[in-house]
Amino acid sequence: MLSVSKLLEGKRNQVTWTVTPNHMVIEALELMAEKNIGAVLVMDGERLAGIFSERDYARKGIIQGRKAKSTPVTEVMTANVFSVTSKMTIEDCMNLFSSKRIRHLPVVDEDKVVGLLSIGDIVNAIIQEQTNHIQFLEQYISGT
Repeated sequence: MLSVSKLLEGKRNQVTWTVTPNHMVIEALELMAEKNIGAVLVMDGERLAGIFSERDYARKGIIQGRKAKSTPVTEVMTANVFSVTSKMTIEDCMNLFSSKRIRHLPVVDEDKVVGLLSIGDIVNAIIQEQTNHIQFLEQYISGT
């Protein structure tokens, strides 16, 4: 099974977008819209303070009557973030996605954020891994 570190190597050209706890929700939403992403990490200096997602805004922002222009991210972010390490596998990630009903996992090694994985990243990696395996088996069977 593919490791998180190998998956991150394939994403090296992708930036993990962040905001601070004091940014207004509108700023985080604008960044997410501009970059076409569903979540941003909330960083307090080098420390992972939380994650802010479209789901957070819908459930803790709009529904509760908070205004995006006047609400700091810290009021609506998810503070207790589930994370993985680069030594874990994509199977570990899938288990967390399923059991915790989440869509994004920060990758944290020795208290330092080294990346962010989405459920889409994991699904794409599994599809690619299965495609490679099928091609190998087809070549083995055909003797090429």
